[in-house]
Amino acid sequence: MTTAATGKELLFSRLDGLRQIPTIPAVLAPFLHYLRQPIEELNVQKVTNFLSQDKSLAAQCLQMANSPLFGRWQQVTSLHGAVVSLGFNRVSDIAMSCGILQMFPDRKSGLDPIVFWEHSLGCALICRHLARNINLDDPGSAYLAGLLHDLGIVVNLWLLPEEFRKSLEFAKTEGIPLHEAEQKILGFTHCDSGRLLAENWGFAPALADVITHHHLPQNSSCDPALVALVHIADLLCRMSGLNYGYVEEREVNISQDAGFVLLARGSAKIKKFDWARLTFELDSYMDEVHRLVRAIYRS
Repeated sequence: MTTAATGKELLFSRLDGLRQIPTIPAVLAPFLHYLRQPIEELNVQKVTNFLSQDKSLAAQCLQMANSPLFGRWQQVTSLHGAVVSLGFNRVSDIAMSCGILQMFPDRKSGLDPIVFWEHSLGCALICRHLARNINLDDPGSAYLAGLLHDLGIVVNLWLLPEEFRKSLEFAKTEGIPLHEAEQKILGFTHCDSGRLLAENWGFAPALADVITHHHLPQNSSCDPALVALVHIADLLCRMSGLNYGYVEEREVNISQDAGFVLLARGSAKIKKFDWARLTFELDSYMDEVHRLVRAIYRS
């Protein structure tokens, strides 16, 4: 096994490989740039025109606009209708996620891209749900943070494919969290490699903080509440079937978790949150996330 020091040396020795990681597809770059404008300056028809240039992105927006996970009220049959139904912020999140989904390397890594995206989308939805219920400032930011928290896994798949595959196999065999297996095999985790990519891409500090510390929220230096929220959502997904394709052999007491303790300091509502109800709701979340991701991935 690789020692921590040697593992990080290996990662840094391959930093140039970050240039090999494909960036957001060319058709999406100007679209994402356009969506960064103040919302009152955006135009529904122009956004629709951007979407129509990318078949995969267009299909993904239509699928999500018609999913009960996004508050569907009536059947949406046009891209224009999907934009109106979803809103500009959600379309922006979908564009980002679609681009990252296309970044998955073609070679076999042991990690199914569908499984990866089910976990990411499930985490995003739970983040949004929790943020709304405990009155966190920006549920939209919580959704995006949940969606992108595991970006470092994509880095490891590109830079260290064989070593990552061994880490995943070790995690499955031992029934332990993936980041613990990475630490043992690689000497670092996807949080470390994700931080490098977040810095390389110029992500906002709060999002980079989530990517870096979502397994150790107590180490957060920028936005501890957001990091703790993603940590809890990630944990719930991994325990509830929206995981990395295997079951972790562990029991979790949410009320004693480091993320819960952090959130409880800033929100009295978290202590009164109905976790039993959320656990029940997760069953229907999982079914719809499975259906939605597979519909998108086949498009």
